[in-house]
This record gives sequence, C-alpha cells and structure tokens, in this order.
Amino acid sequence: MSASPREELKALLKERSYRYSPDAPFTLASGKQSPFYFNCKAVTLSGRGLNLMGPVLLEVFKTLPEATAVGGLTLGADALAMALASHASANGEALDSFVIRKEAKGHGTRKWVEGELAEGARVVILDDVCTTGGSTVKAIERATECGLKVVGALVLIDRKEEDGMANIEATLKKIGAEGGAKAVYTVNDFLDS
Repeated sequence: MSASPREELKALLKERSYRYSPDAPFTLASGKQSPFYFNCKAVTLSGRGLNLMGPVLLEVFKTLPEATAVGGLTLGADALAMALASHASANGEALDSFVIRKEAKGHGTRKWVEGELAEGARVVILDDVCTTGGSTVKAIERATECGLKVVGALVLIDRKEEDGMANIEATLKKIGAEGGAKAVYTVNDFLDS
C-alpha cells in the first residue's frame, strides 16, 4: 500500500528539513537556541515538496472558515501559498495566493501585499514553522492593516515552544477572526519516528 501525501511529506521533511544537534544548538529566528531545527525550504522549494504540500495543506485549509486567498510573510509562506492555491485550482476550486513583504515596496505602487486581492478579501495566513508565532502574527497584523479579512491561520510545523500557536490564536481573537490556528504537523511527529 502506498503512503498518503501527508505521510510522504512528513518523511520528506524529516529527511531533508529536520536537524537535531544537542551539542551544537541552532539559533532560531526568535534568537533562542534549540537542539532541533526545521529548514522547511529544503522541501517547500523542491518539486516533490510542492506537489505533496498542495493536497496536504488543502485538507487542513478546508477545516478553516471559507477564504478566497492564502499567503503570509515572505519567504516562509510563499511556496506554501502557491502550492495550496495551485492544487485547489487544479481541483476546480477558486483560491488565490498572495505575498506580504517584510518592507513596503520601495518604488512603483509601494505595496506591502502582492497579489490581486479586493478590499475585505477573506484570507488565511500561512507560515512554514511556528516557534513564537512572531512571523505569523506580523503577517496577520499587516494583512489586516492592508484591508484584508483574516479568517484563520495555518502553519506547516508547530514546534510546540514559546506559546507560538497560542500567540497566533490570541492575535486572531483580537482581530475578530472567525477561525483559529491549525498546524499540519507538530514537532512530536518528527521525534522518535
């Protein structure tokens, strides 16, 4: 029996993205030290990873309130958004992707958000890894400031540290989002497996 896309993606993430080094800890984006690290881009930017992410993300996305677009803070969310929107479209579902810049575009339109989205568009914010939730929270706040209606958040991997998912949930609640935050995997899916 062949593995499901979810199982295949997990195996690929474990093989290419997950690193464990108790003697030489990694410095995370939050500045904290950790014995384990996920470099999701090793998978999310690969052809196989993109093909697997589409159906896996779509399955979890469908558990959130209805949205017309997905995206988040560049660079962690970009490949996820494109894989999810592409897979949804290939299956007859209308879903667009967008990118939130870390800084406003310095010329032309000076946009924070790239993608053709109408004012008030219902969106789900994506991120590859959640530790403190800081990048996802920043994306939620920026999307809201730019006139989008954030209805939920979806992360690929929850590290289950620093109250990251709780921080995202609190931000979603603060803006009155209809849905919460979901994770496809947690760090526990990669430990001892």
